[in-house]
Amino acid sequence: MPSWGYSIRGLNPETTAKACGRDMNISYKAAYEICKFIRGMKLEEAIEYLEKVCRKEKPIPFTRFTGKVAHHRGMEGRASLRYPVKASREIISLLNQVKANAEYKGLNPDKLRIIHIAAMKGPTIKKYIERAFGRASPYNRQLVHIEVAVAEEET
Repeated sequence: MPSWGYSIRGLNPETTAKACGRDMNISYKAAYEICKFIRGMKLEEAIEYLEKVCRKEKPIPFTRFTGKVAHHRGMEGRASLRYPVKASREIISLLNQVKANAEYKGLNPDKLRIIHIAAMKGPTIKKYIERAFGRASPYNRQLVHIEVAVAEEET
């Protein structure tokens, strides 16, 4: 069994909570863009926004992986937008897990802010498509690791 760690160090365990999802079967590109967009948001706002993305009411701006991305209206100053529904659903479940971890520690869930969220490439699953005349074409599926850390704001 591998031993997992977090890429963020030096967190105060009394005011922070963290959670991670390993080997998630979602798109790495969509996960990266979602994580980049919700980093720094309040936890409740991020969950509400991603639920709107699942209903295709609000888009996620794509800033790095913009190849062959259609241009949409919906955000001022951003043209490359998408609605990554599957990745949003998985990240919502991960945000609910970190919220439960924070409540278990006694933190106020209304004052939580996402201080760290990162998507990293996981293992590759190798598959084959059967073709005509006894041939086969390989295709790979990239799995994703996502880690989240939230901190309670001091007001």
